[in-house]
Amino acid sequence: MNRPASVTPSSLVDMNLLVALDALLSEGSVAGAAQRMNLSAPAMSRQLTRIRHLLRDPVLVRAGRSLVPTPRAEALRERLRRLVLDAEAVIRGEGEIDPAMLERSFCLRTNDGFVAAFGAAIATTLAREAPKVRVRFAPQGKEDVAPLREGSVDLDIGVIGAMGPEVRLQALLHDRFVGVIRQGHPLAGGPVTPEAFARFPHVSVSRRGRFEGPVDTGLAVLGFTRTVSVAVANFADALTLVRSSDHIACVAARLTEPLRDGMVTFDLPVKTDAVAISMAWHPRFDADPAHRWLRSRVRACVR
Repeated sequence: MNRPASVTPSSLVDMNLLVALDALLSEGSVAGAAQRMNLSAPAMSRQLTRIRHLLRDPVLVRAGRSLVPTPRAEALRERLRRLVLDAEAVIRGEGEIDPAMLERSFCLRTNDGFVAAFGAAIATTLAREAPKVRVRFAPQGKEDVAPLREGSVDLDIGVIGAMGPEVRLQALLHDRFVGVIRQGHPLAGGPVTPEAFARFPHVSVSRRGRFEGPVDTGLAVLGFTRTVSVAVANFADALTLVRSSDHIACVAARLTEPLRDGMVTFDLPVKTDAVAISMAWHPRFDADPAHRWLRSRVRACVR
Protein backbone atom coordinates (compact mmCIF):
# COMPACT_ATOMS: atom_id res chain seq x y z
CA MET A 1 0.00 0.00 0.00
CA ASN A 2 1.42 3.35 -1.03
CA ARG A 3 1.77 5.92 1.69
CA PRO A 4 0.97 9.56 0.93
CA ALA A 5 4.03 11.70 0.40
CA SER A 6 5.15 13.42 3.53
CA VAL A 7 4.66 17.17 3.73
CA THR A 8 7.65 19.13 4.94
CA PRO A 9 7.72 22.80 5.87
CA SER A 10 9.72 23.61 2.73
CA SER A 11 6.99 22.10 0.52
CA LEU A 12 4.28 24.34 1.98
CA VAL A 13 4.30 27.50 -0.12
CA ASP A 14 2.55 30.60 1.19
CA MET A 15 0.41 31.96 -1.66
CA ASN A 16 1.20 35.45 -0.41
CA LEU A 17 4.84 34.85 -1.29
CA LEU A 18 3.90 33.99 -4.86
CA VAL A 19 1.78 37.13 -5.13
CA ALA A 20 4.65 39.15 -3.68
CA LEU A 21 7.12 37.64 -6.14
CA ASP A 22 4.74 38.42 -9.02
CA ALA A 23 4.53 42.04 -7.83
CA LEU A 24 8.30 42.33 -7.47
CA LEU A 25 8.93 40.99 -10.96
CA SER A 26 6.23 43.21 -12.46
CA GLU A 27 7.32 46.41 -10.71
CA GLY A 28 11.07 45.82 -10.68
CA SER A 29 11.45 47.50 -7.30
CA VAL A 30 10.67 46.84 -3.65
CA ALA A 31 8.96 50.22 -3.28
CA GLY A 32 6.72 49.68 -6.34
CA ALA A 33 5.77 46.17 -5.24
CA ALA A 34 5.03 47.42 -1.73
CA GLN A 35 2.70 50.11 -3.06
CA ARG A 36 0.97 47.61 -5.34
CA MET A 37 0.31 45.24 -2.41
CA ASN A 38 -0.47 48.00 0.11
CA LEU A 39 2.51 47.03 2.27
CA SER A 40 5.31 49.06 3.79
CA ALA A 41 8.72 48.92 2.11
CA PRO A 42 10.28 47.08 5.10
CA ALA A 43 7.49 44.49 5.02
CA MET A 44 8.06 43.91 1.29
CA SER A 45 11.81 43.61 1.92
CA ARG A 46 11.08 40.87 4.45
CA GLN A 47 8.91 39.11 1.86
CA LEU A 48 11.77 39.29 -0.63
CA THR A 49 14.13 37.76 1.96
CA ARG A 50 11.69 34.86 2.49
CA ILE A 51 11.35 34.38 -1.28
CA ARG A 52 15.12 34.26 -1.70
CA HIS A 53 15.36 31.65 1.06
CA LEU A 54 12.54 29.59 -0.47
CA LEU A 55 13.98 29.62 -4.01
CA ARG A 56 17.62 29.59 -2.90
CA ASP A 57 18.19 32.32 -5.46
CA PRO A 58 18.77 36.12 -5.19
CA VAL A 59 15.67 36.64 -7.42
CA LEU A 60 16.38 40.37 -7.91
CA VAL A 61 19.86 41.89 -8.03
CA ARG A 62 21.04 45.48 -8.14
CA ALA A 63 21.92 46.95 -11.57
CA GLY A 64 22.68 50.63 -11.20
CA ARG A 65 19.67 52.25 -9.53
CA SER A 66 17.24 49.48 -10.41
CA LEU A 67 16.72 45.79 -9.69
CA VAL A 68 16.83 43.17 -12.42
CA PRO A 69 15.60 39.56 -12.23
CA THR A 70 18.01 36.66 -12.15
CA PRO A 71 17.75 34.02 -14.90
CA ARG A 72 15.84 31.78 -12.47
CA ALA A 73 13.32 34.53 -11.69
CA GLU A 74 12.96 35.44 -15.38
CA ALA A 75 12.19 31.82 -16.21
CA LEU A 76 9.43 31.79 -13.58
CA ARG A 77 7.83 35.10 -14.61
CA GLU A 78 5.20 33.87 -17.12
CA ARG A 79 4.19 30.75 -15.18
CA LEU A 80 3.92 32.77 -11.99
CA ARG A 81 1.74 35.44 -13.64
CA ARG A 82 -0.67 32.79 -14.94
CA LEU A 83 -0.78 31.08 -11.55
CA VAL A 84 -1.62 34.32 -9.70
CA LEU A 85 -4.29 35.27 -12.24
CA ASP A 86 -5.89 31.83 -11.99
CA ALA A 87 -5.88 32.01 -8.21
CA GLU A 88 -7.49 35.45 -8.28
CA ALA A 89 -10.16 34.14 -10.66
CA VAL A 90 -10.95 31.25 -8.29
CA ILE A 91 -11.33 33.64 -5.36
CA ARG A 92 -13.42 36.17 -7.30
CA GLY A 93 -15.75 33.54 -8.70
CA GLU A 94 -18.17 34.19 -11.53
CA GLY A 95 -20.78 36.31 -9.75
CA GLU A 96 -21.51 40.01 -9.98
CA ILE A 97 -19.26 42.57 -8.37
CA ASP A 98 -19.71 45.80 -6.49
CA PRO A 99 -17.43 48.28 -8.30
CA ALA A 100 -17.30 50.49 -5.21
CA MET A 101 -15.58 47.64 -3.34
CA LEU A 102 -13.34 46.50 -6.20
CA GLU A 103 -9.60 46.77 -5.56
CA ARG A 104 -7.71 46.05 -8.75
CA SER A 105 -5.25 47.56 -11.22
CA PHE A 106 -5.98 47.46 -14.95
CA CYS A 107 -3.62 48.10 -17.85
CA LEU A 108 -4.96 49.53 -21.12
CA ARG A 109 -2.53 49.50 -24.04
CA THR A 110 -3.61 52.39 -26.28
CA ASN A 111 -2.30 55.00 -28.67
CA ASP A 112 -1.87 58.61 -27.60
CA GLY A 113 -4.94 59.76 -29.53
CA PHE A 114 -7.27 57.47 -27.58
CA VAL A 115 -5.96 58.74 -24.25
CA ALA A 116 -6.35 62.37 -25.38
CA ALA A 117 -9.90 61.79 -26.63
CA PHE A 118 -11.31 59.44 -23.99
CA GLY A 119 -8.78 59.11 -21.17
CA ALA A 120 -10.36 61.81 -19.00
CA ALA A 121 -13.86 60.33 -19.37
CA ILE A 122 -12.60 56.85 -18.47
CA ALA A 123 -10.61 58.14 -15.48
CA THR A 124 -13.59 60.15 -14.21
CA THR A 125 -15.99 57.22 -14.58
CA LEU A 126 -13.69 54.78 -12.79
CA ALA A 127 -13.00 57.26 -9.99
CA ARG A 128 -16.74 57.80 -9.48
CA GLU A 129 -17.86 54.16 -9.66
CA ALA A 130 -14.78 52.32 -8.37
CA PRO A 131 -12.54 54.64 -6.33
CA LYS A 132 -10.21 51.79 -5.34
CA VAL A 133 -9.49 50.81 -8.96
CA ARG A 134 -6.31 52.00 -10.66
CA VAL A 135 -5.80 52.17 -14.43
CA ARG A 136 -2.54 52.46 -16.33
CA PHE A 137 -2.46 53.60 -19.95
CA ALA A 138 0.51 51.88 -21.59
CA PRO A 139 1.86 52.95 -25.01
CA GLN A 140 1.34 50.72 -28.00
CA GLY A 141 4.43 49.05 -29.37
CA LYS A 142 4.40 46.09 -31.69
CA GLU A 143 1.15 44.20 -32.19
CA ASP A 144 1.90 41.40 -29.73
CA VAL A 145 -0.66 39.06 -28.20
CA ALA A 146 1.70 37.84 -25.46
CA PRO A 147 0.87 40.63 -22.92
CA LEU A 148 -2.86 39.88 -23.35
CA ARG A 149 -2.27 36.18 -22.90
CA GLU A 150 -0.10 36.71 -19.82
CA GLY A 151 -2.48 39.24 -18.26
CA SER A 152 0.01 42.13 -18.07
CA VAL A 153 -2.32 44.01 -20.47
CA ASP A 154 -6.07 43.85 -19.88
CA LEU A 155 -7.24 45.65 -23.02
CA ASP A 156 -5.47 46.51 -26.26
CA ILE A 157 -7.23 49.49 -27.88
CA GLY A 158 -6.57 50.93 -31.34
CA VAL A 159 -6.48 49.93 -34.99
CA ILE A 160 -5.83 46.26 -34.38
CA GLY A 161 -4.60 43.90 -37.05
CA ALA A 162 -4.62 40.12 -37.03
CA MET A 163 -3.78 38.87 -33.54
CA GLY A 164 -4.92 35.27 -33.88
CA PRO A 165 -8.19 33.43 -33.22
CA GLU A 166 -7.64 33.25 -29.46
CA VAL A 167 -8.17 37.00 -29.00
CA ARG A 168 -11.60 38.58 -28.52
CA LEU A 169 -12.19 41.74 -30.58
CA GLN A 170 -14.96 44.34 -30.37
CA ALA A 171 -15.25 47.56 -32.39
CA LEU A 172 -15.64 50.73 -30.33
CA LEU A 173 -15.96 53.37 -33.07
CA HIS A 174 -15.18 54.12 -36.69
CA ASP A 175 -13.02 57.13 -37.48
CA ARG A 176 -12.02 58.98 -40.64
CA PHE A 177 -8.79 60.68 -41.59
CA VAL A 178 -8.46 64.44 -42.00
CA GLY A 179 -5.61 66.74 -43.02
CA VAL A 180 -4.04 69.12 -40.52
CA ILE A 181 -1.81 72.18 -41.06
CA ARG A 182 -0.68 75.10 -38.93
CA GLN A 183 -2.39 78.47 -38.77
CA GLY A 184 -0.93 80.68 -41.50
CA HIS A 185 0.03 77.75 -43.72
CA PRO A 186 -0.10 78.60 -47.46
CA LEU A 187 -2.99 76.13 -47.86
CA ALA A 188 -5.05 77.64 -45.03
CA GLY A 189 -8.20 79.51 -45.95
CA GLY A 190 -9.03 77.83 -49.24
CA PRO A 191 -10.00 74.47 -50.77
CA VAL A 192 -7.17 71.95 -50.77
CA THR A 193 -6.82 70.32 -54.17
CA PRO A 194 -4.95 67.05 -54.77
CA GLU A 195 -2.22 68.98 -56.60
CA ALA A 196 -1.72 71.46 -53.74
CA PHE A 197 -1.95 68.65 -51.19
CA ALA A 198 0.87 66.76 -52.93
CA ARG A 199 3.05 69.87 -53.31
CA PHE A 200 3.93 70.21 -49.60
CA PRO A 201 5.95 67.80 -47.43
CA HIS A 202 4.06 65.33 -45.27
CA VAL A 203 4.42 63.58 -41.91
CA SER A 204 3.51 59.90 -41.69
CA VAL A 205 2.11 58.41 -38.48
CA SER A 206 3.12 54.76 -38.24
CA ARG A 207 4.15 52.56 -35.32
CA ARG A 208 6.24 50.57 -37.80
CA GLY A 209 7.92 53.63 -39.32
CA ARG A 210 6.23 53.33 -42.70
CA PHE A 211 6.38 56.28 -45.10
CA GLU A 212 3.49 55.19 -47.32
CA GLY A 213 -0.15 54.27 -46.74
CA PRO A 214 -3.74 54.56 -48.03
CA VAL A 215 -3.35 58.29 -48.76
CA ASP A 216 -0.59 57.53 -51.26
CA THR A 217 -2.78 54.93 -52.94
CA GLY A 218 -5.58 57.49 -53.29
CA LEU A 219 -3.21 60.10 -54.72
CA ALA A 220 -1.76 57.63 -57.21
CA VAL A 221 -5.24 57.00 -58.62
CA LEU A 222 -5.44 60.73 -59.38
CA GLY A 223 -1.94 60.82 -60.85
CA PHE A 224 -0.15 62.56 -57.97
CA THR A 225 2.66 61.60 -55.59
CA ARG A 226 3.37 63.28 -52.26
CA THR A 227 6.70 63.55 -50.45
CA VAL A 228 6.66 62.04 -46.98
CA SER A 229 9.83 63.33 -45.37
CA VAL A 230 9.17 62.41 -41.73
CA ALA A 231 7.68 59.34 -40.00
CA VAL A 232 6.65 59.40 -36.34
CA ALA A 233 5.06 56.81 -34.07
CA ASN A 234 2.05 58.75 -32.81
CA PHE A 235 -0.42 61.53 -33.57
CA ALA A 236 0.84 63.87 -30.84
CA ASP A 237 4.35 63.99 -32.31
CA ALA A 238 2.97 64.52 -35.82
CA LEU A 239 0.82 67.47 -34.73
CA THR A 240 3.64 69.00 -32.71
CA LEU A 241 5.85 68.91 -35.79
CA VAL A 242 3.12 70.33 -38.05
CA ARG A 243 2.45 73.26 -35.68
CA SER A 244 5.89 74.68 -36.44
CA SER A 245 6.43 73.77 -40.10
CA ASP A 246 4.76 73.69 -43.51
CA HIS A 247 4.31 69.90 -43.28
CA ILE A 248 0.89 68.26 -43.57
CA ALA A 249 -0.30 65.47 -41.28
CA CYS A 250 -3.14 63.03 -41.94
CA VAL A 251 -4.69 61.98 -38.63
CA ALA A 252 -7.77 60.26 -37.23
CA ALA A 253 -10.44 62.92 -36.65
CA ARG A 254 -12.09 61.80 -33.40
CA LEU A 255 -8.92 60.56 -31.75
CA THR A 256 -7.08 63.85 -32.28
CA GLU A 257 -9.82 66.41 -31.74
CA PRO A 258 -8.38 67.75 -28.45
CA LEU A 259 -4.84 67.74 -29.90
CA ARG A 260 -5.81 69.83 -32.97
CA ASP A 261 -6.93 72.88 -31.02
CA GLY A 262 -5.74 76.05 -32.78
CA MET A 263 -4.80 74.23 -35.98
CA VAL A 264 -6.43 74.13 -39.42
CA THR A 265 -8.28 70.92 -40.29
CA PHE A 266 -9.52 70.07 -43.78
CA ASP A 267 -11.12 67.15 -45.61
CA LEU A 268 -8.63 65.06 -47.53
CA PRO A 269 -8.75 65.59 -51.31
CA VAL A 270 -8.44 61.81 -51.79
CA LYS A 271 -10.70 58.98 -50.77
CA THR A 272 -9.62 56.80 -47.83
CA ASP A 273 -11.53 54.12 -45.94
CA ALA A 274 -12.74 54.66 -42.41
CA VAL A 275 -10.73 52.89 -39.72
CA ALA A 276 -12.17 50.77 -36.91
CA ILE A 277 -10.94 51.50 -33.40
CA SER A 278 -11.39 48.26 -31.46
CA MET A 279 -10.57 46.75 -28.09
CA ALA A 280 -9.03 43.30 -27.76
CA TRP A 281 -8.71 41.02 -24.76
CA HIS A 282 -7.84 37.42 -23.99
CA PRO A 283 -10.78 34.99 -23.63
CA ARG A 284 -9.58 33.94 -20.17
CA PHE A 285 -11.19 37.20 -18.99
CA ASP A 286 -14.53 36.72 -20.77
CA ALA A 287 -16.36 35.64 -17.63
CA ASP A 288 -14.35 37.71 -15.16
CA PRO A 289 -16.92 40.11 -13.60
CA ALA A 290 -14.37 42.88 -12.99
CA HIS A 291 -13.06 42.66 -16.55
CA ARG A 292 -16.61 42.65 -17.95
CA TRP A 293 -17.35 45.75 -15.92
CA LEU A 294 -14.19 47.45 -17.23
CA ARG A 295 -15.13 46.68 -20.84
CA SER A 296 -18.63 48.07 -20.32
CA ARG A 297 -17.23 51.31 -18.87
CA VAL A 298 -14.81 51.77 -21.77
CA ARG A 299 -17.62 51.22 -24.28
CA ALA A 300 -19.88 53.70 -22.48
CA CYS A 301 -17.18 56.39 -22.38
CA VAL A 302 -16.41 56.01 -26.10
CA ARG A 303 -20.01 55.91 -27.27
